[in-house]
Amino acid sequence: MGDFDPRKLRNICILAHVDHGKTTLADHLIAASGGGLLHPKQAGKLRFMDYLDEEQRRAITMKSSSIALHYKDYYINLIDSPGHMDFCSEVSTAARLSDGALVLVDAVEGVHIQTHAVLRQAWVEKLTPCLVLNKIDRLISELKLSPSEAYYRLLRIVHEVNGIVSAYKSEKYLSDVDSILAGPSGEVCDESFEFLEDDEEDTFQPQKGNVAFVCALDGWGFNIWDFAEFYASKLGASTAALRKSLWGPRYFNPKTKMIVGKKAMGGGTKARPMFVQFVLEPLWQIYQAALEPDGDKGMLAKVIKSFNLCVPARELQNKDPKAVLQAIMSRWLPLSETILSTVVRCMPDPITAQSFRISRLLPKREVAVNVASSNVVAEAELVRKSVELCDSSPEAPCIAFVSKMFALPVKLLPHRGPNGEVLNNLFDEGGSIESDECFLAFARIFSGVLTSGQRIFVLSALYDPLKGETSHKHLQEAELQSLYLMMGQGLKPVGSANAGNIVAIRGLGQHILKSATLSSTKNCWPFSSMMFQVSPTLKVAIEPSDPADMGALMKGLRLLNRADPFVEVTVSSRGEHVLAAAGEVHLERCIKDLKERFAKVRLEVSPPLVSYKETIEGDESNPLDNLKSFTGNSEYVEKATPNGRCIVRVSVMKLPTSLTKLLDESSDTLGETIGSKLEQTHKKFESPSGSAAEDEGPHEALRKRLVDAVESYVASAYRENDKDKKEKCMTLWHQLLKKIWALGPGHVGPNLLLTSDSKGNINDSSVLVCGSSHVSAKLGFIDISRRSDITDETSSGAKQALYAEAESLESSIVSGFQIATAAGPLCDEPMWGLAFAVEAYIYPLATHSGNETPQQQPEQFGIFTGQVMTAVKDACRAAVLQKKPRLVEAMYFCELNTPTEYLGPMYAVLARRRARVVKEEMQEGSPLFTVHAYVPVAESFGFADELRRWTSGACSALLVLSHWEALLEDPFFVPKTEEEIEEFGDGSSVLHNTARKLIDAVRRRKGLPVEEKVVQHATKQRTLARKV
Repeated sequence: MGDFDPRKLRNICILAHVDHGKTTLADHLIAASGGGLLHPKQAGKLRFMDYLDEEQRRAITMKSSSIALHYKDYYINLIDSPGHMDFCSEVSTAARLSDGALVLVDAVEGVHIQTHAVLRQAWVEKLTPCLVLNKIDRLISELKLSPSEAYYRLLRIVHEVNGIVSAYKSEKYLSDVDSILAGPSGEVCDESFEFLEDDEEDTFQPQKGNVAFVCALDGWGFNIWDFAEFYASKLGASTAALRKSLWGPRYFNPKTKMIVGKKAMGGGTKARPMFVQFVLEPLWQIYQAALEPDGDKGMLAKVIKSFNLCVPARELQNKDPKAVLQAIMSRWLPLSETILSTVVRCMPDPITAQSFRISRLLPKREVAVNVASSNVVAEAELVRKSVELCDSSPEAPCIAFVSKMFALPVKLLPHRGPNGEVLNNLFDEGGSIESDECFLAFARIFSGVLTSGQRIFVLSALYDPLKGETSHKHLQEAELQSLYLMMGQGLKPVGSANAGNIVAIRGLGQHILKSATLSSTKNCWPFSSMMFQVSPTLKVAIEPSDPADMGALMKGLRLLNRADPFVEVTVSSRGEHVLAAAGEVHLERCIKDLKERFAKVRLEVSPPLVSYKETIEGDESNPLDNLKSFTGNSEYVEKATPNGRCIVRVSVMKLPTSLTKLLDESSDTLGETIGSKLEQTHKKFESPSGSAAEDEGPHEALRKRLVDAVESYVASAYRENDKDKKEKCMTLWHQLLKKIWALGPGHVGPNLLLTSDSKGNINDSSVLVCGSSHVSAKLGFIDISRRSDITDETSSGAKQALYAEAESLESSIVSGFQIATAAGPLCDEPMWGLAFAVEAYIYPLATHSGNETPQQQPEQFGIFTGQVMTAVKDACRAAVLQKKPRLVEAMYFCELNTPTEYLGPMYAVLARRRARVVKEEMQEGSPLFTVHAYVPVAESFGFADELRRWTSGACSALLVLSHWEALLEDPFFVPKTEEEIEEFGDGSSVLHNTARKLIDAVRRRKGLPVEEKVVQHATKQRTLARKV
């Protein structure tokens, strides 16, 4: 691997929705590449890349795996990725290491939810995509479409996919324009106009050769260019002209032998587009001749003779017409030739790809250069330039990125090295005997040459070369034991690998947890973090059946955490080991791996632990009145500390949903901004479109989005003729945004703590703890240097001491707010979307008689700061209970596909799961209905199994985490009016509603008190038989 031209290399991945044919396509590419790995007869049946038992059993791919292929004089590294939403993290790891992507779409099912996700992943990682429309044969044999109907169906799918990519382009265009307009005038550089390139042109155009039409199961496929070359001589037209004409509204006039538009053909003629006439109709004729009993068998012989196909006689005499058809089609239009020629022609080599992917991989850092750090910055810039050029010379710095760690049984490692020497695989890098599993790094080399036995630095995502010694905890040095070329499950040892290659590395198992950057120099910025589509939401508590196996379980959890890029292992406050996975299928695989591979002990798994949040009922119809009552402190809860020295008043208001979602989604950026990590190490802020604001810092971009969210909320609440109210409302909101003291919980949550408005005190002896607008200053809403001085210079010494004590209590108030928002009053779940205004007044120490000194009083009730903290926490929780508390639950977006006859059972299952149907439509040209619904996460466990059971396996569902939604039911509902009493009965007989049942279930799990009758029916529990 050391001496080859990087321009002859392609790194590609296959992306698609689940069951759209990725692994089947990979089988045919592997079989055609030679090497004896897979016989062509087994292609599409063996699923070579799905080598795990669980993958073969479920018939879905669960991990991304790579294989090296040969095509002519090209090397192609192919990465097969999962399509199931539970394993979307594997798509992220595959996309980071690739330069191009084959996006598969089922011609019958069309674009699905995961198709959107993988297109976005390819867009964010700046991959060059090619579209592959798979299962074309189903249009003929299953749907029985005519060639014209099939053409318009394919046309619609291509338009839909282009529309998705166009939306991402538009988002980037608008965000880039905003960043240029917001930047200082005169500083717009040429890089800012990158969005102008080719914005109007569709990404996927069959006439450009980047769209292929295939049947992966039967092993045939084609693109427009194949037929253009074939028909060029027959029609007497140039190949270039036919490439442009074989797709779209182009028609062939047989009289004039001219390619014309529809108008030139005249309205009366039944003209067919050239794609229908010259491409689809011959395919339909061959299928009808082969599959129909009365088909024209002479057509098959004609095709064999015209194209000089070498088909063995025994295959033509096969009794199965499907096998005969497959034998002819796979030789006439070989799938591997079509796909690999498209890859070589349309996808960039590593040198070209890294030149335009560099802004995503290693974004430029805006740093203040001083004399001490100038050498570091210069070398870091040299490293960036080497990555951009894909410099494969031995003198270039060696840079690689590890996208994931994967576990492999030690017995599967090669026993001989690249030169035939016998290897010892029983010892790890520490020299001790390893477990049965060996951890390999899935990596791509971006610069330089990597060799086995080389010493290299491992940089975590938080490493900063400018910080020197303080950043050394994010830097490790390791020795690479072995390099392997991945061949699916097999590994081929290599001595060295050049820039552009994808390899597996042994020797980093003790140094990397999930992903990392490898560098031969310390003066290198780490690569940007990968984007994951969802977060692990399904949590279970795990413990061994035998307590003596706890050590084995903890070791197994550590190994699982390293082997799976998406799993999260934590210890709860109650001491439970909590495993978080992306979904039920992912969780089942993790539990199976724990039992059989990593821990090898019997386990007890709890029911799923569902996360909730707590909020209050908000009246969004009149935001101005809400703001006035909130800022006027007309409704507040008052609490006093046990020693009576501090009185706390708290009022609460619900934040707009759009603002709450923005705060929730921007937690990482808020953590960096508020945590003062912006001096030199801030990561470039990325908007949801994946583009970055080049000319402004993250806090400025976030501030603008916060203001936009408030403005859109106010604009939606008031009509155009209510301009006065709208302006007053915006003025009040701008004042509130200037008073943000802290966020919670965890200092980055979606709840606000606001400083007090009150200027006066309760009486002359008390002092108000004012607080500071710390977060507002960090976000740029106010001048960071502005700080009001509350101390009165003319006051007495005792009052001065009281002011100093008030200032020292600010941290206690923030801590009380953090505790309250981390555990709400309903069931100790975090609060969501609330703004708290806290006023804390402190009084001087009371005078004492006798020998008792003032210093003895605080000891009676505990430390004063702790008393204030507790009072703030209790006041915040009481304020929430006073304002109609509500439970907030997570919602899945569910996409279901079902035949018409199973719509009834499907809706019955959705109704039992408290689902809300938002859209239902029939797929054009097929008997399937597509239904979109929102399903609560708490009701989703076992949903897929129940759905399959009630619909006899005909209905399929895909769940992806969508949003948080408040339950409208009052958990403390008691009938009061005559109508309510008539409907629900008196208070004693009213059953708990859904919200109350969910709250009680969480409280029982956490060991909190629950109001319930221990004896339900006392009369039924007497002993009726009097036996002495």
